[in-house]
Amino acid sequence: MEKPIALITGGSRGIGFGIASELAKNGFDLAINGVRDQKNAKANLEKLQQHEAKVVYLQGDISKTADRNTILQGMKEHFGKINLLVNNAGVAPKTRNDVFEITEDEYDYVVNVNERGTFFLTQIFAQWMAELRNDNPNDPMTIINVTSVSAVLASTLRMAYCMSKAGASMMSKTMAVKMAEFKIPVYEIRPGFMDTDMIEAVREHYQELAKSGSTLEPRIGKPKDVGKVVSALATGQIPYATGQIINVDGGLTLERM
Repeated sequence: MEKPIALITGGSRGIGFGIASELAKNGFDLAINGVRDQKNAKANLEKLQQHEAKVVYLQGDISKTADRNTILQGMKEHFGKINLLVNNAGVAPKTRNDVFEITEDEYDYVVNVNERGTFFLTQIFAQWMAELRNDNPNDPMTIINVTSVSAVLASTLRMAYCMSKAGASMMSKTMAVKMAEFKIPVYEIRPGFMDTDMIEAVREHYQELAKSGSTLEPRIGKPKDVGKVVSALATGQIPYATGQIINVDGGLTLERM
């Protein structure tokens, strides 16, 4: 059987690599997007190939129009189709400034990738998926947006990040409504404290929060935790649930008395 094809933005490390690894184990061929030169992503790309997956690296910055178009063209040239789009690429603020101190440049850096770039990449891929649907009425297609618990948890030191994730969350809901007419489900996954290089400066703080009860499960998450949820959604193991949000946060956002 022909293997399903997945594009994972930001897929060469962190949560994206955890997602890519689980998809490769479950029979997907992969297009991995990242901003790094391919030589710097080589080691992880080779790990994905060990699962007998075809792996193509599509370098590009999703905040740039030309790069988004290049990523789309690369998918068409290498695979000619797509079954799964995973919007995972994202950036954290370079410095944690208070609401009163954040600059326009700092705000734009975060929002242009996490919200604006994610939306416009989704727009061009959703249009292509809608076109593919006409010729392949039964071919499974899915869009999964990886946002963050920061979409609903406010932080005065990361306001731009929180706003960008809240915007991406609304984009996910709206795309679920639009893509329903093409029978393409859209989901949102909100990771909590995740053990990636994005939290390097605050890893010990997050670990202490988890151990002291901020999360119901006393640990911070692993990229593979998100990967397993993506794989379940992408392989149809959670049907009849388009538009839903899945929190992969160890119980961090659960309301408690």
